[in-house]
Amino acid sequence: MKVHARAATASAVINDVPAASATPRFWVIVVVCVVLDFVTKALAVKHLVPRHMPHEILGDVVRFTLAYNPGAAFGMHLGPASRWIFAGLSVVIVAVLLRATADLTRVSRIAAFGVPVVIGGAIGNLLDRVRLREGVVDFIDIGIGTVRFWTFNVADTAVTIGAACLVIALWQQDRELQRPQQPPPRESQDVG
Repeated sequence: MKVHARAATASAVINDVPAASATPRFWVIVVVCVVLDFVTKALAVKHLVPRHMPHEILGDVVRFTLAYNPGAAFGMHLGPASRWIFAGLSVVIVAVLLRATADLTRVSRIAAFGVPVVIGGAIGNLLDRVRLREGVVDFIDIGIGTVRFWTFNVADTAVTIGAACLVIALWQQDRELQRPQQPPPRESQDVG
């Protein structure tokens, strides 16, 4: 693992590239994710009433169904303090992610996209935890008949897409580090 960190750090220093979080593009992506999540949740709360009543979008496969999740992903709940525990955990995860991926975002465009998408999604759900006593607004309901996936939202989708980008970026970085080093080309000497 240290080899990976050293390789990324050395590459970043050589290229003198700022971490993605130091660029305006990074924060634009974060803001777009947060705003898109906020607007879609506001529309869901306004138009998808009453709660738990499905509204078919693509037949029975994709429905919009308003629900509130007071816990974390997949309905995980830690009792009455869940809201604040998960809010605090979200802040810690964002801080750790920013720090842990700084070098990776310098050398990988896909990571430079994935990290702000994850952070935007985390902030979107964090805002719900702080402002809504009921919990995070979920409304995207996918499945067939009674076999349904957990109801989720745009922020959850952003976190999933961003995490997939990070996995791909790490896989690409690992592949690059496993590739045998090519010796530098030898200069030909003219004999005259």
